[in-house]
Order: sequence, then structure tokens, then C-alpha cells
Amino acid sequence: MKPDVHPKYQAVVFQDASSDFAFLTRSTMTSKETIKWEDGKEYPLIKVDISSQSHPFYTGKQKTIDSGGRVDKFRRRYAGAKK
Repeated sequence: MKPDVHPKYQAVVFQDASSDFAFLTRSTMTSKETIKWEDGKEYPLIKVDISSQSHPFYTGKQKTIDSGGRVDKFRRRYAGAKK
């Protein structure tokens, strides 16, 4: 294998912009912004729009779509239009 082909992993902090939830992990992403973490060290900061703290599936605020009701409404509306 060629040397230096794969990107380097580094510790970064991902922060959810909507809930101010942040977590430290390893990633190949980089950023010019930094944040001081709980251990006193500074890490690159990656801001994200959605995380497990704000996504409807994980928070339990998920909306279920009644597709069966929509289909029935469509069929009733256009039942007489058959030719």
C-alpha cells in the first residue's frame, strides 16, 4: 500500500447547533474553529444541524403519516372519474 494515502484521524468535537449537545470523537474532518473541552484541551469544532439529541426519531417526537387515510381519501375523490 502507498504511504500517506488515507486521511489522518484526529480528535474533534461535534456540536449540535439546535440543542447545544456536544460530543468528542475521532474524525477525519477538520475545522478552523476550536473549543476547549472538559479535559482542558482544545479540539477542532464541527457544528452540525441534527444529532441524536435533536432528531425526531431519537427524541420520541416523531410524526407518523397516515398513508392509509390519504389513499382512501384519494380513491373516494376519484372513484367516479373512471372511464
